[in-house]
Amino acid sequence: MTSIEVHELTKDYGPVRAVDRLTFSVRPGRVTGFLGPNGAGKSTTMRLALGLARPSAGSVTIGGRPYSALDNPLRRVGALLDVQAAHGGRTPRSHLRVLAASNGIADSRVEKALADAGLTEVAGRRIKTFSLGMRQRLGIAAALLGEPEVVMLDEPSNGLDPEGIVWIRELMRRMAREGRTVLVSSHLMSETSSFADHLIVLGKGRLLADRTMRQFLGSHARPGVRLRTSEASRLWDALTRKGHTPVEGDSGDWTIEGAHVEEIGAIAAAEGIPLTELVQMQATLEEAYLDLTASETQFAASAALPGEPVCRKAV
Repeated sequence: MTSIEVHELTKDYGPVRAVDRLTFSVRPGRVTGFLGPNGAGKSTTMRLALGLARPSAGSVTIGGRPYSALDNPLRRVGALLDVQAAHGGRTPRSHLRVLAASNGIADSRVEKALADAGLTEVAGRRIKTFSLGMRQRLGIAAALLGEPEVVMLDEPSNGLDPEGIVWIRELMRRMAREGRTVLVSSHLMSETSSFADHLIVLGKGRLLADRTMRQFLGSHARPGVRLRTSEASRLWDALTRKGHTPVEGDSGDWTIEGAHVEEIGAIAAAEGIPLTELVQMQATLEEAYLDLTASETQFAASAALPGEPVCRKAV
């Protein structure tokens, strides 16, 4: 089983501790979202995993071995950290051929990787003419060139158009279904919620959460119910008798914090009150993430523009 194992990982840059005794595992068969504010240590952790920096203490292993000990590493681990890494004077085809030749990968994989990334028609163009999204596709093609068991992607959706975002989302899901280990760093909460099965969250170099998506959302959300009815006064009376406090919204719906649909539905049914909508409310990933990392953000705007009020969203 090819997992990424992080054990007591620490990285100091002079007096600054970028990564602080991290311990977690990234397992095969699922997409693990790697989240945290700017400066949380995500990119540093990935660089340490790929041998691009040396830890001050602790270790990272891939399939039980450090990255530096892997034979033909591109066939074991595919990574996208810097979309500007490819030389601008090369073409996508020549760039991938160099990578293939240096890692013992068949040249036929180059054309397959170009096709999978949607780059066949531009494979002869100079990379310096590429947009950010096209460079991103090339970086992903390079990461998958050796059909690796482990894939690490840093902000893979950055610069992609809507079709590209759907493509990378489905690609990550497919790789997980194939049993690969997939670690994806992203700042896009709505996008992460669409593909991640598990979450690793960092803050100021420390581990804040290591949970499934369901567990993470459930631990940072108070239950609540939203409903609609044609007999609002009767329902209000019935609910208040049971100790609930319904709050009417601007569009005619009602919300009840701390409640579950089973309980509210049973009350309405016992009173013979019709409900036209009954929904269990859940926190979004963005709300749960902000709730967890509120005190861990290193770089945050603290004031409104001149003449504008400061607005904060309750989570």
